[in-house]
Amino acid sequence: MKQVPIGVSARHIHLSKEHIAMLFGAGYELKEMKALSQPGQYAAEETVAVVGPKGRFDKVRILGPARSKSQLEISRTDAFALGVNAPVRESGHTEGTPGIKVIGPAGEVELEEGVIVAARHIHFHTDDAAKWGIADKQELTVRFEGERGVTFEHVIARVSDQFALDMHIDTDEANAAGIKTGDIGVILV
Repeated sequence: MKQVPIGVSARHIHLSKEHIAMLFGAGYELKEMKALSQPGQYAAEETVAVVGPKGRFDKVRILGPARSKSQLEISRTDAFALGVNAPVRESGHTEGTPGIKVIGPAGEVELEEGVIVAARHIHFHTDDAAKWGIADKQELTVRFEGERGVTFEHVIARVSDQFALDMHIDTDEANAAGIKTGDIGVILV
């Protein structure tokens, strides 16, 4: 049986070095609050506000380290609240997505694009993927057996020797199925 731990991903933002400087001041370095499931990734102590056409969220957690480009990952419910039509996309695939205003303690940035609902995915270390015969970008089906059991389709495999085995879904998906971080899914295909 191919079991995978599930991580529930709440709204968060990845920022470029340039945008960190604009929001927090020149030369600012994010401070690690908590390590995440993926090696080298962390939740930063810092938060920002994001403002859309209809609404705003304060205290949106920044995930570090800095990325090459900024990206806000939200749920479909968050998208409605902000008033943006955020498409389901893989992380980093932000072309043609809506933008948003980001406010920090030292300034603000108007992102021209970068607001997405992250596609559900599984991070595989290359060893795990090879053992199970799974290829990078392969679409998988994962079953969660719980009180509100559900089968997730179109789960994207992301394979790298820099990853640790972990499936990521957003809060809407988790709430609908009664899933919490650390629950286990079974890869069917």
